[in-house]
Amino acid sequence: MNQTRTFLLFALLAVAYLLFMAWEKDYGPQPPPAAATTASASSAASNGDGSVPGTATPSAAGQAPAIANAVAGQPAQQVTITTDVLRLTVDTRGGSIVRSELLDYPVTPRTKKNPDPAPIRLLDDTPSHYFAAQDGLVSASGPAPDHRALFQAAQTRYALAPGQDTLVVDLTWTDPSGLKVVKRYTLHRGSYVVGLDQQIDNGSGKPWSGNAYRQLQRVEPPAPHYSNFLARISDQSRYGFFGAAWYSPEQKFNKLAFDKFAKEPLHATATGGWVSMMQQYFVGAWIPPAGEADTFSTAVVDAGGGASRYLIRSVGPEIRVAPGQQASTGARLFVGPKLPEVLGATAPGFELTVDYGMLKIFAVPLHWVLAQLDKLTGNWGVSIILLVLLINLATWKLTNAQYASAAKMRKLKPRMDALKERYGDDKQKLQQATMELYKKEKINPVAGCFPVLITIPIFYGLYYVLRDSVELRQAPFFGWIHDLSAADPYFVLPILYTVVMLAQQWLMPTAAGMDPTQAKMMKFMPLIFALIFLFFPAGLCLYYVVNGLCKLGQQWLVMRRYDALEAKAKA
Repeated sequence: MNQTRTFLLFALLAVAYLLFMAWEKDYGPQPPPAAATTASASSAASNGDGSVPGTATPSAAGQAPAIANAVAGQPAQQVTITTDVLRLTVDTRGGSIVRSELLDYPVTPRTKKNPDPAPIRLLDDTPSHYFAAQDGLVSASGPAPDHRALFQAAQTRYALAPGQDTLVVDLTWTDPSGLKVVKRYTLHRGSYVVGLDQQIDNGSGKPWSGNAYRQLQRVEPPAPHYSNFLARISDQSRYGFFGAAWYSPEQKFNKLAFDKFAKEPLHATATGGWVSMMQQYFVGAWIPPAGEADTFSTAVVDAGGGASRYLIRSVGPEIRVAPGQQASTGARLFVGPKLPEVLGATAPGFELTVDYGMLKIFAVPLHWVLAQLDKLTGNWGVSIILLVLLINLATWKLTNAQYASAAKMRKLKPRMDALKERYGDDKQKLQQATMELYKKEKINPVAGCFPVLITIPIFYGLYYVLRDSVELRQAPFFGWIHDLSAADPYFVLPILYTVVMLAQQWLMPTAAGMDPTQAKMMKFMPLIFALIFLFFPAGLCLYYVVNGLCKLGQQWLVMRRYDALEAKAKA
């Protein structure tokens, strides 16, 4: 098997896949309007703003629970909470987190001209990027503060002081009946986990019962604007998953894209699970207590003006509070980057939100090796180079066999040409004579297949690692490479790889027996690869430049050895 020809095949398939994904994103089926939501989805969120109908004693369909203190004209406030890694904005209307800024993850890379770029905003209260983490209580038999009730805060700014490890923020809601709820958010230094505790103090004269819920509600992110189609397909962020995801010990990890919310609504019970909204590098998730049995559901919510919002919710079990007694319910909210080690320590199965799809069997080990190398080098580009060297060492014998077979076949070219001349167009006899010649000379024609079988999964696995691993987002190498997950801005690496391919062709002339059409195609391969690699992440190009140089050196050594042996035999 010819390695270069085989590699061309799967590279062209990769480009075809990217083109198809770009077409599907722009021209494929779009999500139906909110009105098309199925009955089960409608029952999960019967109110237009995503509020929860009473669950202790089910209310009539479409009837919202009473919202005490939600008096028109009472202004809400925004409370800012700042730690070393997060800046949250809480709206006292509902006590929900409506904005989260990840302080260690800027929108654009830090440069001398712009040393302090704006941080990534995951939760966002702007209409075009709306994404909120909401929570509350509902009761069919009495007052309860849902995510529209008005809370009170002692101050509008809280910040983690130097030397302080924990920051606690309380929001209070009271009802004339004597019911009081304190919503407490707890944040820790260096953590993207926000603890939520709702303390219910029943100062009324009758028992209170209700349910706690937590939900994530967002719009589908708007498609970025591109100047041309080539710029569109080179943007790798377009191909990452955006949508809802959840986990339960029984059903494991599941995803739901925005265009499937209406067709495949979620309604399930889980103990020890979580619900989330995912995007390329970041995730927001509600994590109920491990032993709590919750009901998970999804819905499409009408946001007005023809716009839709997508909601995933977790509703807890019934809470009963006798007069004069207290009860509490809690959960955790994660709003941050998809770092596998952090996610795995946060909740069971949470690391699966680093979604490599069907390629995870290759991508996960590659990511682990790169992460260990990065701990040694402190540079992901250097780690990629070391990964190349390790793989080449592991496959040295296989590659040697490939080049040795190729060198032998090159020496047989005159005899192969003689066979072609003898048998003419009788392909069956030509093939039989060729195989007999290979057997006589002890040549394995498929020796070149084995290195390719290793190259293909590495190509796709590394592509997904570079595309979806937040550690490689804006990771610089040296010189002009400021982001290994983006395309080379000056196309230096694709050009270098083209030069390496030309050198390999020079060392390895056209294979014996190749027809003229294939020979011409092989001559154009460096140009084809240059075009293909223009739009791939710079880290992937770096891998193949270094890998090509290693293979070129090994090929030169093998050819030199066989030329020396041939010269010695003639002497």
